Amino acid sequence: MKPVWLTVDSDDIRHIPSSQGHPTRSKGIPHEGTSLKMAQAMKSFREWLDRTQVTLTIFVIADQLDDPVFSEWLRDLLDNHPQVTIGCHGLTHRCWSAFPEDVDGLLAALVEADVKLHNFAKDAWRPWFRAPAGYIAPWMAPVIVKAGFELDSSVNPSWLVREKAGPWKDWSAVEKALKDSGLTSRPWLCRYSLPTCGPALSIPFLRWNAKRAWKKIGPFVLPDEAECTVYWHILDHGKSRGKWKPPLLL
Repeated sequence: MKPVWLTVDSDDIRHIPSSQGHPTRSKGIPHEGTSLKMAQAMKSFREWLDRTQVTLTIFVIADQLDDPVFSEWLRDLLDNHPQVTIGCHGLTHRCWSAFPEDVDGLLAALVEADVKLHNFAKDAWRPWFRAPAGYIAPWMAPVIVKAGFELDSSVNPSWLVREKAGPWKDWSAVEKALKDSGLTSRPWLCRYSLPTCGPALSIPFLRWNAKRAWKKIGPFVLPDEAECTVYWHILDHGKSRGKWKPPLLL
């Protein structure tokens, strides 16, 4: 068994790169605020958390706090689940490494997101960062540190998604930049060099591989005790008529 850190991403359907945040994949924002699909998934996620009482971190996109449906739901969750912590998943869901290097833009976005999330989450806030959609390049590491973050959980060290790792398409270069900048890194769990987290839980074949990888994880610990992390999306809980749950041995 492998000790892992459980994490969840808060992306709504408007945050998916096909909708916004990517220079070539995005086709437009379908709506604003919290979608009906997300609201249903939030309800199912909360019911699952109430039953399991697991310790986990939710990486939140700061612009979601502007919507009362999401912010009121998250406030109630934190009030009733002190074991849940909050990290930063960006101000918006901009895929930074897919664009030309923009140090000033990234720094401004991270500082604004930090302030919004810290003020909202209070004691549940942690200075932990996950790049939207896992798009992180080496140039981003010192900027993340300058914005006040201490840990990064963006690296998906699989050849299948190496285009997210910046112009060199090299995860080892990203890891080196994080280390050189003084950031703790908690990469995502892979099996046979294939992704096992997020969308991999639903994509055919990758799903088969991911579920087998997840059967061998545990105990569930905080990031300072973990070798890596696993993550899924709140939106996933809306699947199978709200009956979906992560393949964890609880």
